[in-house]
Amino acid sequence: MSSEVNPTEPQSLNFQEGEMLLVDKPLEWTSFDVVKKMRGLTRVKKIGHAGTLDPLATGLLILCTGKMTKQIERFQAMEKAYTGVFVLGKTTPSVDLETEFDSQQPTDHITLNQLEQTRQTFLGTIEQVPPQHSAVKVDGKRVYKLARQGKTVEIKSRQVEIKEFNFTEVDLPTVHFEVVCSKGTYIRSLVRDLGQSLGVGAYLKELRRTRIGQYRVDDAQTIAEWTQTLKEARE
Repeated sequence: MSSEVNPTEPQSLNFQEGEMLLVDKPLEWTSFDVVKKMRGLTRVKKIGHAGTLDPLATGLLILCTGKMTKQIERFQAMEKAYTGVFVLGKTTPSVDLETEFDSQQPTDHITLNQLEQTRQTFLGTIEQVPPQHSAVKVDGKRVYKLARQGKTVEIKSRQVEIKEFNFTEVDLPTVHFEVVCSKGTYIRSLVRDLGQSLGVGAYLKELRRTRIGQYRVDDAQTIAEWTQTLKEARE
């Protein structure tokens, strides 16, 4: 029977039948890197993830094996929670540190009141255009591959819901934040658009996914921990 994994009982895992695995994705790994690694550790061919994380993001990645892969869309539809850091006054083509800076603006004139008023305009249902450096497909092609070739394509906007967007620490031009949002939300787009609204630009310095639905990164295991868990399960 398919199950949602309890890491404290590794002997009970049945990957062929179906498991749901919580992984704390490491920095600079792609979501596919994690799937590939876990495919090798679990020795199961049928495995996939429920929601991509950018290479420079860390945090919760849900993986499903066997018959649990039928549940991937259900997990993808759940709300997401993130913590992160953005910096005002500088931009990059990818809106994070994957690409080099391409503009810089002074931020001395930005006030806390301006920042707070701008934050409030992004709450609720908003229109958002995914970044050029993203896995969105246009005419069957991933736009990040086109962006790496120096090509810019038109990406249609989408409606997303920003349920919570709070600043937890402000030391301008650096801002620490928390976000709770709907499926399909790009935090890089949120940061990009906020920076544009303030007229100075912004880039995402750090991002961590802390929750998907009721599943929390605190209950996930790192790749090293999963390696040890699965080693113990075979002993």
